[in-house]
Amino acid sequence: MLSRLLKDHQTKQQIRKDLQETKRKEAVSAASNFTHALVDHLNVRVAQAYLNQKKLDSEAKQLHVNASQFAKQTFQWLQLIENFNQSLKELGDVENWSQSIESDMRTISTSLECAYKSTDRKSVV
Repeated sequence: MLSRLLKDHQTKQQIRKDLQETKRKEAVSAASNFTHALVDHLNVRVAQAYLNQKKLDSEAKQLHVNASQFAKQTFQWLQLIENFNQSLKELGDVENWSQSIESDMRTISTSLECAYKSTDRKSVV
């Protein structure tokens, strides 16, 4: 009887140990599955963030190239406008010079006319 009770007790303990081991394995398996699912989910988000960062880097480089080209083009426009302004100033100087020559020529012409008229008067008298 005592030995039977001992065997029953040992059998029940073995059943409990087996049940506990089964539940422990299930818990480890569930935790492992959860961990894998969590890592996969995080990896997807990390991969998406990495792709977004690559796109941002690419667009930043393109923006830098475009800004550099725009700066060069703006500098060329400024040089063109400066050359145009210089040409306008030179035309203004030529116009001023031509007006000065014209004024001098009128003065000379008037002087010559006066001299001719006075010579004409002297030869008539």
